[in-house]
Amino acid sequence: MTYALFDDAGKFHAGRVMSEAESSMQIELDSGKRVKVKAANVLLRFEKPAPAELIAQAQALAAEIDLDLAWEFAPEGEFGFADLARDYFEASAGPDKQAAALFRLFEAPHYFRRLGKGLFRKAPEETVKAALLGIERKKQLAAQIEAWAGEIAAGQCPAPVREQLYKILFRPDKNAPEYKAVVEAAKRTQRAPLDLLKDAGAIDSPYQFHWRRFLFETFPQGTGFPALAAPAIKEELPLAAVQAFSIDDSQTTEIDDALSVQGLGTGTVIFGIHIAAPGLAIQPDSPVDKVARDRLSTVYMPGWKITMLPDEVVQAYTLIEGRDCPAVSLYATVDEATFEVRAVETKLERVPIVANLRHDQLDDVITEASLAGEAPADYAFATELAFCWRFAQALKAAREVVRGKPENFNRPDYNFRLEGHTAEPDGSERVQITTRRRGAPLDLIVSEAMILANSRWGGWLAECGVPGIYRSQASLLPGIKVRMGTKPAPHAGMGVAQYTWATSPLRRYVDLVNQWQIIACARHGRTAALAAPFRPKDASLFSVISGFDAAYSAYNDFQHGIERFWTLRWIEQNAVTELEAAVMKGGLVRAETLPLVFRVPGTEDWPRGARLRARVAGIDLLTLDLHATLVARIEDEPPEAVAEVDDEAEAVGPLTLAIDVNDAPAGDAGA
Repeated sequence: MTYALFDDAGKFHAGRVMSEAESSMQIELDSGKRVKVKAANVLLRFEKPAPAELIAQAQALAAEIDLDLAWEFAPEGEFGFADLARDYFEASAGPDKQAAALFRLFEAPHYFRRLGKGLFRKAPEETVKAALLGIERKKQLAAQIEAWAGEIAAGQCPAPVREQLYKILFRPDKNAPEYKAVVEAAKRTQRAPLDLLKDAGAIDSPYQFHWRRFLFETFPQGTGFPALAAPAIKEELPLAAVQAFSIDDSQTTEIDDALSVQGLGTGTVIFGIHIAAPGLAIQPDSPVDKVARDRLSTVYMPGWKITMLPDEVVQAYTLIEGRDCPAVSLYATVDEATFEVRAVETKLERVPIVANLRHDQLDDVITEASLAGEAPADYAFATELAFCWRFAQALKAAREVVRGKPENFNRPDYNFRLEGHTAEPDGSERVQITTRRRGAPLDLIVSEAMILANSRWGGWLAECGVPGIYRSQASLLPGIKVRMGTKPAPHAGMGVAQYTWATSPLRRYVDLVNQWQIIACARHGRTAALAAPFRPKDASLFSVISGFDAAYSAYNDFQHGIERFWTLRWIEQNAVTELEAAVMKGGLVRAETLPLVFRVPGTEDWPRGARLRARVAGIDLLTLDLHATLVARIEDEPPEAVAEVDDEAEAVGPLTLAIDVNDAPAGDAGA
């Protein structure tokens, strides 16, 4: 009886030869299955032992073959496996030893190169040495992964894993040994990687975890600035005949904007909007510009910020009181009775800043009643602020006509203060959360002035044929988002024909770019397109838009996330056990007195705006989750502030990790 050993796509089988043609044969396997095999794939014919016994004997013998010795025995040229069997074992090597040689040769490509049809050639000595070194390294790496996984499982984090923590969790190299060690430890302990690493000491604190993750993803080179000097404004600027004042929060150091009012009581008022003018000194592609373009915006968070520009540069241009500050000013000529804007004019000048008014110190003093003359107005710029407030109301009303519906400031802005805080937070600080109703008088004055400036400057750029960076919104329909582009287009949400960002050049790079373009218009008028830093269809403008969109989104996401952290800390610090909230949709609810969206099981089918009381069941500061259970439905009518909230969810947790515990085991470290 004749048997045959054959190769089937790199796997060896043996069986009884049933029939044979010129180029193929029918072979019956031990299972009884018959297969058609090309004659070229048949590597060995034999009569005994039986196929299964031959393969078993050959595999046992193959394991005993010393590859170094076999490599020495092998001829220099092309050879067959049977040749090696006769040289290695004995001249009369039978089918079992020939098959053993075949198996061993085939599984050692670093020693022997496969040429097909049972033929081989031994690899050069240098290749063999390099391959053996690589194999040894893989063994050592697998052993290292195994050791690290054991340490993590035992509650100790190896230094290399700790150093790669954020990369492992969020941007992993899945072939890295540190990553594989965490995966192996998670499989071994049947625990979530984040919990495992926390208990192993890889995470100092939840606050540091969120902060360092943000720095890893957004500021991998750190937040420090190179040594930079603020360039001087060389041109002689005229001194404006105004007394300007800014309105900001006490923590604001980058004071971008100020206001002035002239001509009260004359029937015609000149309303001035004065914007800090770093664009008069900083030039495109200069060292300071490169820093600003790299950061693109200031990053805000409770108790800390990462500025777009170094403080020494900011202080050179910020609109600080007691100084004549370079500014790009928009003057609106306003009918004092009707608040009609009859004309606007832009000037490059020095503006006397006589006061920096602060929201947190004046919001309770400068009220609607005092501005309307119904209560005492015992504060500076009382008459000017009264006009500004009435003018702002008129501007808002005009925009609402275009919008087609009024703007509803249904929810408050929340301010976070860290008690006794003077340096970078570490998460242990006690936090205060206060509210300021959106649309409060000082808010309204500043926001309407900035909208006026941004919309008017956007139109002026278009008139001069100078490109800018615009924000537009096609309609107020659900899902229609604000977009950025280089051509003017209506902004339905604002209710204006076009809208730029040009009033915060110390804090946003887009505003600095637009300021350069506005300065060109102020200097050159109708020929500004020839002198502006950015020309029509300039590809670099699109590059700025793309980079800014990505950075601004990342910064805002972090701000929302870290504010959520501090909100959860406030709940812990104040031992809050229950929260009143209003249903949004799908089981998500919004707390009525905190900037917090969370999930309450059992409310999935409740109507929007329905009010409830929820019990705090647990807080996870790592995932930023608040676990809550339903206590009761509150049956009274929902307040307006609840009924018309939008779906902008501050819900940031749980975290989404990039680590996959189903990845390859440690033994595949070299894959």
